[in-house]
Formats: sequence, C-alpha cells, structure tokens
Amino acid sequence: MTREPNTRLADLFGLAGWSKGELARMVNRHAAAMGHPQLATDTSRVRRWIDMGESPRDPVPRVLAALFTERLGRVVTIEDLGFGRRGRAGKGQPADGLPWPPERTAAVLTEFTGMDLMLNRRGLVGAGAALAAGSALSSAMHDWLHSDPVLASDAPRFSDPLRLDSVHAAHADAAGLDRYEAAPVGSTEIDALEHSVEIFRRWDAARGGGLQRKAVVGQLNEVGGMLSYRHPEHLQRRLWGVAANLAVLAGWMSHDVGLEPTAQKYFVIAAHAAREGGDRPRAGEALSRAARQMVHLGRPDDALDLMKLAKSGSGNETLPRTRAMLCTIEAWAQASMGRGQAMRRTLGEAEELFVSDKGDVPPPSWMQMFDEADLHGMQALAYRTLAEHDPSAAAVAQMHAKEALALRSEGYQRSMIFDYISMASACFIGNDPEQADTYARLALVSIGETSSHRTWDRLREMYRLTGRYADFGSIEDLREEIQQALPNAPKSSRKTTRKGASGPEKGTAV
Repeated sequence: MTREPNTRLADLFGLAGWSKGELARMVNRHAAAMGHPQLATDTSRVRRWIDMGESPRDPVPRVLAALFTERLGRVVTIEDLGFGRRGRAGKGQPADGLPWPPERTAAVLTEFTGMDLMLNRRGLVGAGAALAAGSALSSAMHDWLHSDPVLASDAPRFSDPLRLDSVHAAHADAAGLDRYEAAPVGSTEIDALEHSVEIFRRWDAARGGGLQRKAVVGQLNEVGGMLSYRHPEHLQRRLWGVAANLAVLAGWMSHDVGLEPTAQKYFVIAAHAAREGGDRPRAGEALSRAARQMVHLGRPDDALDLMKLAKSGSGNETLPRTRAMLCTIEAWAQASMGRGQAMRRTLGEAEELFVSDKGDVPPPSWMQMFDEADLHGMQALAYRTLAEHDPSAAAVAQMHAKEALALRSEGYQRSMIFDYISMASACFIGNDPEQADTYARLALVSIGETSSHRTWDRLREMYRLTGRYADFGSIEDLREEIQQALPNAPKSSRKTTRKGASGPEKGTAV
C-alpha cells in the first residue's frame, strides 16, 4: 500500500538545498563516523523517505537530525523530520509532535538541548525556522494540559538506569556531545540546582539573555539526564520543577537574543516538564511566555490563542497574582489589535486580582519577579501600544511608566530600559518631544550594558516615532545617537536622517 509523503522532511530537504544523492552520501559518511560503516543509503532510499513516508531505521534519523541541524543553523529534532519514535511518518502528526507521552519529555529535552549546544559550539545561528501558530499549539496541547498530570513515576521502570538513558545518549552522540550517565541525585543536589536557577534568573533580569544562555541550556541538558533515572516521587517532582524553570529561562533568553523558533520549543518543553511535575500554574506561565513572544513578533491573534489555553489550563490553584500577570499579557495582545475597550477591561481585572492577593500563600519562585513595578510596566506597555491606534492612551501610558520607574528595584536594568522606552514612545505619540528626548536618552545610557535584542527592537520602534520631530535640534541629535547605538544600523548623515520619518527597521513589533 502506498504511504503518504513525509511533508516535514520534504520541506526541510527543500530548505537545505541538497540533491537526494548528496544527502545519501552524507548520511553514509556521518554514520560511518558514528561507528556504523555498514550503512549503505542510496538515492532511491532517500526518495522513499520523502515521497512515501518510509521511516528509516536507527541510526539514520539521528544522523539526519544532526545533518539538518548543522545545515540550517537551527535545532532540528527527529520529530521535526517527521519520524515518529515508533516508526510513524510525519504526515498527520500534531504540531511539533505534541503532545508527546510523559516518558518522552526527558528524551526530547535532552535531544533538543544537545543540538542547541552543538549550534553554540560551532558558531551557527538558529534563525531559519518558522514559528508554529498559536492556534496549532493550543489545539495540540488543550486536552493534554487539562487532564490530570501524569507524573514521571508512572513511566516504565528499568532495572538498569543506563538502559533508560541509552536513547538520550544516542541523541547526544548525534550532536557531538559526551554521553551522560544517569545517576541518582539527592535533596542537597536539587537544592543547588534550584539555587542556580535563581542566579541565572537574576542575571537575565539585569543583563539580558545573551551572555548566560549557553550556561542555562547546558544545565538543562544535565537535568534531562538526571530525569532519566528513577527517583523517589518528591525528588522527581522537584527535578521536573527545575527542568521547567530552566526551560522557561532558556526560552526567554533565546527570545531575548532573537532565536525565536528555539525559544518557542523551550516554552513548550517547559510546559511539558511543569505538568509532569504536577505544577499546572507553571505550565500555564510557560505558555504565557510563548504568547508574549507572539505579541512582540506582531502576531497578537496567536498570542490570544495561547493565553486562552494558559489561563484555562493553569488550574484553580493558580494564585491571584499569577492570574493578574496572565491578564496583563492578554491585555497587551488586545492593545496590539486596537481593542481598547477589551484591553481596559482586562487590565482592570489584572489590578483587582493583584490587590486581592493577600500574600498569605508564598508565591512560587518564578512569580517573585512580577511585582507592582512589573504590573505598572505592563500597563504602560499596553497603553503605549494602544496609543498607536488611539493617541489619547499615551497619557495613561506615561502615568504607568512613571510609576514603574519609581518602583523598580536594583538588578532590573532591562525592565527599566523598557520603561524608559515606553515612556519616551508615549511622549512622542502625545506630542511632547522634549520629555520624550529626556527618557530616550536615559534608555540609551543603559542599553549598551545588556545583551537583549528585544531592547533594540523597541528602540527601533521608538526611532520610527521620532520621524515627525526630525527637524527639532535635540531630536535630530537623538536620532543620530540611536542609529549609533543599534547594532548594524545604517550610519546616516544628519542630512539624510532629516529626510525620512522611518527608522532603521520599520514594522518591528513592540
């Protein structure tokens, strides 16, 4: 019987630009280097993989994942190639292979981080993939997230922990990494892991994601190996929590430096890890990160799809402050679509939820950074975004930005830069270029201290708003300074700068 074509593999094959013969020869060479000299792939076999959906035997899927990862400069997993773990072809699988079985999460986590580390080591960049639509992700994960969490204790037992890790180790071999030998860990080791998450989180808040991303991914890869060993349930839950927190950080740092498809994958991995640890609020927060990413990239409709799932899938145990945070992201998406009435209603709900949280239940570690300053910062961003559609919202944006700046604590430099940019942008929209100039220069003073592409994106958007004031002497100078601050920005002369209202890059989402 004729099988269906493997459309995933066909799409990636087209992007790679190889001929079928070239791919066959590379598979044979790479497999021989991995200790499989007997492999003899040919052009007709490659054709059957693509046109008939035939699934090759091990180690070919691993070899192909490594080859496509290096060729495309982004992580490509076995599932991305359309090869199911049990011989299923790619057509008809859910988006991104979702949802995968509980026992697969540690393997997916280890494989993906291993490939990501390989890209880092070889100096490749992960910019060639497309983001999955928010509706596709939310549809694939809805039933899974709303069902009762299946803990890792329900996974199959293996008498030899190294047997369980052999699949993970094979994937790591394909990525050129050392084999991780699974071993038990105790509460002291998990304490240290949880502490490292806090250190990474503080660094990210202060300096952005660029400098520590590789360290976070490497730590997550180690935790994936630990999860392949069977621990007592209370320790296994904590390990899943560490994995979820690290995956969110890896995703946020990847988003912060512009690795968008990689970031989305980490957010999905984080949601899986949180759910398998029994922490549905954490799973919902991970999906809310993916929604924030979508708004930033100008896809608010996808963000709203993800937020609907994040809010409904978080469960009744979600604290009011967490629900307030989710509302601010939903409001930002609504503002991006010009839905002022809906945005104001959602922000009102966020305020009510925030003040209703009495603090009698300690917030989880991942929520401790959402404080009153963050609430005002998100409100400022939402109103500043709405002001593009309704300029009267600019004054409210300025009010919230000032409150956020007054409340910001030390160690939150990136958030403070965002507040400065929101304030300056709202002032430009509100026809107050003098005050805008003041806050824009405050942003410029600090922006060189971070490795955050998102700050540059918002700076470009603010630059666009300066165009109508280009004839003002101070704004003329400001525009030149912004161009100098932006990486790879065109160095225009003042005469050229005066001519156009557009910035170095138009259309960048806030």
